[in-house]
Amino acid sequence: MTFDPASYVFTQPSAPTPIRASTVLPARRENVELRTSDGHRLVGELAVPESGEIKATLITLHPLPTHGGFMDSHVYRKASYRLPALAGIAVLRFNTRGTSSPRGTSGGAFEEGVGERLDVEAAVRFAVDRGLPNRWLVGWSFGTELALMYGATEPVASEIGGAVLLSPPLHRATDVHLKEWAEAGKPIKVLVPEHDDYLQPAAAAERFAVVPQAVVVGVEGAKHLWVGEKYAGRVLNEIVDEVLPGRAARGSAGTGSAGTVLPQEWDGPVATAHA
Repeated sequence: MTFDPASYVFTQPSAPTPIRASTVLPARRENVELRTSDGHRLVGELAVPESGEIKATLITLHPLPTHGGFMDSHVYRKASYRLPALAGIAVLRFNTRGTSSPRGTSGGAFEEGVGERLDVEAAVRFAVDRGLPNRWLVGWSFGTELALMYGATEPVASEIGGAVLLSPPLHRATDVHLKEWAEAGKPIKVLVPEHDDYLQPAAAAERFAVVPQAVVVGVEGAKHLWVGEKYAGRVLNEIVDEVLPGRAARGSAGTGSAGTVLPQEWDGPVATAHA
């Protein structure tokens, strides 16, 4: 059965609630479908602020589906639970072609990042058609490959503000793609775990040196999957710091210090995510 995000049951606690992994804050959430230009139906979810201005939009690109990646990968799930309420940010999550999650299964089959170009274009087109402002690509692992390969060229480049990359392996994305980002001049923040399985901070700084505007942030103690609230929370702070400039003083490049610190408790209605 397809999960309905409207099924969350919100209650008003008598005291502020600590924000934990399963804490869901208020937002307007709906299941959505994206249509690719080659005819595939991609399933997803859009979460927007319950009221007030939408300050930015995250178009999330998930980790490798053949290794367990999907739209519910934990950092993106937590972004959808928290960022609409805490930062006024809309979060679009979706399964790339052939990928399954509790939301459902997207049409097509995994194409090693080639056919997925049309998935990225479909997601950006959906956000544009919905009038969602200040659009950013957020890629994680395999999703960073998609962002790097297809984010700096048309029809995507003119519709996004930039990109935030989590744990880029730089397997499929090459120096050609990095140079396209350099030429596009779009901002790009690269979060690299100290103990990443594929690309660690020093090597990442060397590879991304061809992109003058890239800010590479090494995160001490973190691993490729950003497991643990300490690291998931850090990622969300870094994302907000990038897509909402001026919200807080920015950390220095390479120091791993985000200026933004999101609240760690919520004084209002909350729900608990389904197991």
